[in-house]
Amino acid sequence: MSSRVAPPGPAVPAVRVIAAPPRVPAEPVGAIVVGSFPLAAGEWFGPHEHPRHQLAWATRGVLGVAVGADSWVLPPTRALWIPAGTVHRTGAPRDTVFHSLYLAPDTCPVDWHCPTVVAVDDLLAGLLSHLGRDDLAPPARQRAEAVVFDLLRPLPSTPIAVPEPVDDRARAVAALLLADPADSRTLEALARAVGTSRRTLSRLFAQETGMSFDRWRTHLRLRAALPLLAEGHPVARVAHAVGYATPSAFLVAFRRTVGTTPQRYLRGPSSG
Repeated sequence: MSSRVAPPGPAVPAVRVIAAPPRVPAEPVGAIVVGSFPLAAGEWFGPHEHPRHQLAWATRGVLGVAVGADSWVLPPTRALWIPAGTVHRTGAPRDTVFHSLYLAPDTCPVDWHCPTVVAVDDLLAGLLSHLGRDDLAPPARQRAEAVVFDLLRPLPSTPIAVPEPVDDRARAVAALLLADPADSRTLEALARAVGTSRRTLSRLFAQETGMSFDRWRTHLRLRAALPLLAEGHPVARVAHAVGYATPSAFLVAFRRTVGTTPQRYLRGPSSG
């Protein structure tokens, strides 16, 4: 009896931490400082913070931002507002051009106190790129900045939390699944692999991550899936790549966790 084997899914790149955080460019005339940083797949800036508010956006590729256990995967249709003083990590699940705006808290009319996802439509994307020019006259820059502030619209978006457990046994299991989100071993099999019992491992995940093992694994798989979806891989391939037997099971998990469909998430709130 033969069985159909799904084609291998797109690979998830290894993470490489870049020690130095991105350097904020010198202050120009105006309220917004703009920087652009190319990042290769898997490159991440380690934990850091800025004295200014930050709007992190990918002009190309997919940007990842993590604040504590919460993480966001941002295609070019979304950016993340990061309040001044918020410790965060920024990186590239895939090859990315990271475009960042830095806004002085004492002059910025927007004052959101927690990380907030914003929609990036064609008009806002054009303005953000326009402000990256170094030949703008001060009046032109100030006019463009004023429109940017008007266009910042928060989106209802829940970060995908993947807390890291502390106990060595749970950490070992987390490392196995981070390396291969499609690993389909049961909790009992994973417990045996790290020399503990199913009951103990279940208790450790609940105590140390605040969620059940099954929910934690779902969050891990969806976080791994978002960059692949943003690159345009078919849902069926992505579902198999991160461990789902069928696309429908993946779509149900995505909608339940993220609150919308992959298509709406990636294309923005105006998609049909």
